[in-house]
Amino acid sequence: MVDFGNTLKELRKNAGLTQQELADRIWVSKAAVSYYEQSLRCPSPEILVKISQALHVSTDYLLGLEDKKQVIDVSGLNDEDIRLVENTIDLLRSKNNRIRSKKEREY
Repeated sequence: MVDFGNTLKELRKNAGLTQQELADRIWVSKAAVSYYEQSLRCPSPEILVKISQALHVSTDYLLGLEDKKQVIDVSGLNDEDIRLVENTIDLLRSKNNRIRSKKEREY
């Protein structure tokens, strides 16, 4: 089982945020963030959503229900821009699959 507190702390640090900076983004006190990271308290569902948005991960990732870390926020983009982002992701996946296949053939 994933430890929510450790996951939160790691994500916060990877984002280059202090506890106070995260607290400001999710409208809680610095102490609340500290309690969450120490697993002394659990955030409400509303705060959990704010944390996921602030750290650009899904709530399921925060809770250890999925392995996929990244959530791509396309809000504010028009349909054409969203298609460009989707196409870029598809191209990168294809490239990575080709590289992986090549490495597997070499072994």
